[in-house]
Formats: sequence, structure tokens, C-alpha cells
Amino acid sequence: MNILIKPIITEKMTAQSETFNRFAFVVDRSANKIEIKKSVEETYDVTVESVRTMVCIGKKRTRGTKSGFISGRTKTYKKAIVSLSEGDTIDFYSNI
Repeated sequence: MNILIKPIITEKMTAQSETFNRFAFVVDRSANKIEIKKSVEETYDVTVESVRTMVCIGKKRTRGTKSGFISGRTKTYKKAIVSLSEGDTIDFYSNI
């Protein structure tokens, strides 16, 4: 089972990674903090100090088309913010 789905790379998380050494990931909904910590440490070879998780609820979206309005929802996902120990860092751009 793959716990880490993808990293979250936004302006806000880039600023947090530079200032506070925090990185965000979209994770599996059933994963707990201990599993997330182990997965990040094994994948990126870093030391994790703390893990904060939150479930982001999908929002209702409506869009107008030629045939009328279409209503739907965005997906619900779980987000984890991982704080690394001083001196450790993750480079997401090395594989590009």
C-alpha cells in the first residue's frame, strides 16, 4: 500500500519549507501519523520531528454549459504537513 500519494507544491508550502522546514503531502485517507512518518523517512531518507494531518472536504462546484448547469463535487483528500529536523531537507525538483 502506498501511503504518500503526491507532494503539495504551492507558494504557501514553498515559503513554509524555506522558513520552517515543513513539507506537505496528499496521503491515503486511512493512514495514521505513525505510518506517514515511517513512509516519509523511508522514501526521502530524512528525520521527521512531527506530523500534522487534516481531511480536506470536497467542495460543491457548478458550471454552466451549453446544455445547462452541471453540478458536482471535488474529491475529499487527506493532507499531512511534515516537520523535518534541522539540517534535513527534501528536494522535489531533483527528478525533473
